[in-house]
Amino acid sequence: MSSFEKSRSSYYCCGKYKFEIGKKTYIMGILNVTADSFSGDGLLAEVSNTASKEVLCDKSCELPDKLSVRDKDSIIDFACRKAEKMVADGADIIDVGGESTRPGYTVVDDKEELARVLGVVEKLVKTLDVPISVDTSKLSVAENVLKIGAHIINDVNGLIKEPKIANLAASHGAGVIAMHNTTEPIQGDVLNCVIASLRKSVDIATCSGLKHENILLDPGIGFGKTLEQNLEIMRRLDEFKCLKYPMLLGTSRKSMIGKVLELPVNERIEGTAATVTLGIAKGIDFIRVHDVKEMYKVAKMSDAMVRGL
Repeated sequence: MSSFEKSRSSYYCCGKYKFEIGKKTYIMGILNVTADSFSGDGLLAEVSNTASKEVLCDKSCELPDKLSVRDKDSIIDFACRKAEKMVADGADIIDVGGESTRPGYTVVDDKEELARVLGVVEKLVKTLDVPISVDTSKLSVAENVLKIGAHIINDVNGLIKEPKIANLAASHGAGVIAMHNTTEPIQGDVLNCVIASLRKSVDIATCSGLKHENILLDPGIGFGKTLEQNLEIMRRLDEFKCLKYPMLLGTSRKSMIGKVLELPVNERIEGTAATVTLGIAKGIDFIRVHDVKEMYKVAKMSDAMVRGL
């Protein structure tokens, strides 16, 4: 059977975890172990060492948004506490990233990315009862995090640049998220271009041994697209139903919102909420967000209206 001669996937499976599609909107919390995240939430960003260490020692303190500590154990502890809070706030998945993908980001090599994420992932898979996703396009990073128990590889290049990631995920029984991305300007109908690329991602995944239920797709809002193209994709999200795979939407705090509202990244929560609500109304199954507590409420209310919960 062709990848597209099938009924819509009923589940998204990743390791021991299984998400029923259509039951609710699932929330992926973003955990950036980076120094240069566009949203300002990178855990390695510079703040006072003294203040950070005080927070780490006082478990009753409110968690700060950033941390600058050279001690590896302290960084892992801080990251895990932040992940625990996201789960308590309603996150169904934690997505760990060690390299920023914002415009103009600083490329890090495999060794540096692994140094950032490996200890965090290793601890999270042992302490949290939710799937741990790793946001990476590097084969060696995917290989190492899967060995220690990561459940999902979230590839911003949609498996196209590094198809062997799909083979690795299949061998570990993991799930993948294949996102549309491009470095070339999109000409013509943007939906047709994105859908064609995602079809290619699905073909790579299935030919590598991944099952249909291990595949989650992402239209890649903000990646290689103009503001007008991003807005058009948002208006036409329901057209991705033709792919018959669950869809993830990642709009949280993105420049599309900033440009429309003329607001800095730390003032985009209402704009993010609008995109989440529209996405759910148009059939999105997963949302990837920074502000888990707030977007959990938005998703729950949207689900009540759209899914009749």
